[in-house]
Amino acid sequence: MSQVSNLAAVSDLHVSYQENRELVATIQPETPADWLLVAGDVGERAADVEWALSLLRERFATVVWVPGNHELWTIQDDPVQLRGVERYEALVETCRRIDVITPEDPYPTWNGPDGPVTVVPLFLGYDYTWRPEGCSTKAEALAYAHNTGVVCTDEYMLHPDPFPTRDDWCRARVAETEQRLKECDPAVPMVFVNHYPLVREPTRILRYPEFAQWCGTELTADWHTRFPTAAMVYGHLHIPRDTVHDGVPFLEVSLGYPREWRPRKNPPRLPRRILP
Repeated sequence: MSQVSNLAAVSDLHVSYQENRELVATIQPETPADWLLVAGDVGERAADVEWALSLLRERFATVVWVPGNHELWTIQDDPVQLRGVERYEALVETCRRIDVITPEDPYPTWNGPDGPVTVVPLFLGYDYTWRPEGCSTKAEALAYAHNTGVVCTDEYMLHPDPFPTRDDWCRARVAETEQRLKECDPAVPMVFVNHYPLVREPTRILRYPEFAQWCGTELTADWHTRFPTAAMVYGHLHIPRDTVHDGVPFLEVSLGYPREWRPRKNPPRLPRRILP
C-alpha cells in the first residue's frame, strides 16, 4: 500500500539571511511521499536559489517552484548578471537540472486521499492595476508611491528585458497562462501557486497601501471562480494567514525576514500543510 502524501507549501525563504538559511536547513517532510510548493522569493542570487531548492528536493518527493520578484532581481554581487526573461529562463534550466517543477513544465497531478488535484505553478508578475485610492493611472500610482517614499526595489533591480515594461511582461504571461488553464481538465480541482495573490483583497491589510501595485494584477481577479479551485497558495506580503474568497481558501505561506518573524510569539513552523 502506497504511503499517503501531503501537499505542503512555503514561500519567501530569503536565504541570504543566515537565520533564514538555518531555518530552511531544518525543513523536513511529514512523510517521504510529501510534495512541497515553493511560492517564490527563495533568494536574490542564483547560487542561493539552487542551494535551497536542491536541499528541499533531496527531502521531498516532488518540489514545485515559482519565481518571486527577488529571484528576478539582477544584483551587483551575483555572478549571474542575466536580466529579465533570460534570467527567468536560466532559473528554469537550473530547476530542470535538479528535478524541480516550474511554471514552464506540464502541470503535475497530486493524488491525495480526497482525490487528485492539478498543481498549477504560475509566473504572472504585476501590472500596477492595484493602485492607491484616488490614482487612476500607473503614472499617478507611481508618483504617489515616490511621494510617500514607499517604492518597491523592483523599480531598480527587476528588469523586464526584452519587454519594454514589467506590466507588458505581466500581460504576456497572463495571456499565455490563461490559454493553458482553458486546456486543463475542468473535472479536476486546481491548487494555484503564485508569488502574488490572484485577488487584491489580501493586500488590504498592508500598512502601506501604495505597495499593492507591486503585488498582482486585476486580470486574475476571477480565475479562482472561473476555474475549479481547491486552494490558492501565495506569499510576497510576509503576512502569513488564511482568508476565503468566494468560498476558496487563499493561503499566505511566507517566512519573511528575520526582523519580521523573530518577534512573533511562536517560532516559524515550516512548511505549511495545504492538503489534505
